Amino acid sequence: MGKLILVRHGQTTANVAKVLDTAPPGAELTELGHQQAEKYAQTWVGHPPAVLVSSRALRAKQTAGYIERATGVPLVVSDGIHETFAGDLEDRDDPDAHREFTEIFHRWHTGDLAAAVSGGDSGHSVLERYVPVLDALRMQYLGDETAGDVVVVSHGAAIRLVAAVLAGVDGSFAADNHLDNTHTIELVPLPGGGWACAKWGTLLPPFEGKGSHKADNPIS
Repeated sequence: MGKLILVRHGQTTANVAKVLDTAPPGAELTELGHQQAEKYAQTWVGHPPAVLVSSRALRAKQTAGYIERATGVPLVVSDGIHETFAGDLEDRDDPDAHREFTEIFHRWHTGDLAAAVSGGDSGHSVLERYVPVLDALRMQYLGDETAGDVVVVSHGAAIRLVAAVLAGVDGSFAADNHLDNTHTIELVPLPGGGWACAKWGTLLPPFEGKGSHKADNPIS
């Protein structure tokens, strides 16, 4: 059966500058980001996904564009799967802003989904806009054993929150373990609903007790 593969975009100019860049269209890929995206796209040559989707952010569309060109699968741009909005912290690069954003992100993974940066997303609002997109893709493309993979190119903080909630991944693991540029989280649909996490970056299940065990800025 096909998998849902959530791909983080390639490196951006904002990543390098350590700018909180969450509102579309956002920053473009760096030269390294283009190289990362092209390298990742080559892994799909010969076995294209059933569908290729990206957020409306420039960095996600640029990354997904390499997969589109490598496989011939047309890119579908979707609302709802953009990055978690940083609100009043948008475009800041100072340590206090990063500390506040990271703290809110960690609160989500300890169950406080109502927490939010002023003017930005709560955990609830991210899930409410993101999960229905995945539900629709599952219904359309992952309904039988012959289904191909669904590839969604999106953003680190949003991917980690959504994947952890949908697959019941331990919150402390999800909060502490970074998703590098063009790395993936893979979810397998379970019979009768629900998901199992088959891969988190370079790590395989079981996930508890693995990884960095330190506070992580999810969008760096």
